Amino acid sequence: MARIAGVTLPNQKPVRIALTAIHGIGRSIAESMLDRASINPGKRMQDLTEPELAQIREMIEKEYTVEGELRMRVTQNIKRLREIGTYRGDRHARRLPVRGQRTKTNARTRRGKRVNVGSGRKPATAKT
Repeated sequence: MARIAGVTLPNQKPVRIALTAIHGIGRSIAESMLDRASINPGKRMQDLTEPELAQIREMIEKEYTVEGELRMRVTQNIKRLREIGTYRGDRHARRLPVRGQRTKTNARTRRGKRVNVGSGRKPATAKT
C-alpha cells in the first residue's frame, strides 16, 4: 500500500480515484497531476512503480497544501472571521449556512434534527 502525505491509499482503485483520498486533492487536481507526470489515470495503485509514486509524492509536497496543513489553515480562517466579527464568522459560530442559503426550509445538515414546537395553548380549565 502506498502512503502519500500521511494517507494510505487504496491499492485496488485507479490512481485518479485513489488520490482523492488525500484531503485537498479532488478529481480535477488528481487528473491534471497525472497528466503532467504522464501516468495513465486508469492504472491501479498497486501497479504503480516506485519512481512514479515518488514523482506523485514530490508534486504533492511542492505544489499543494494538503491534509493537516490545509485543515489547520481552514480552521484559522474561520477563527479569524469569528474574531473580527464578520457576518460569515457569526454564521459559522451559530452553525448556520454561511453562503446565503435559505434556512426556513432545508439546511437540515447544519441545523440538526427537527424539533417540533407545540402550539403553546394552555389546557382547558373548568368553567364555574
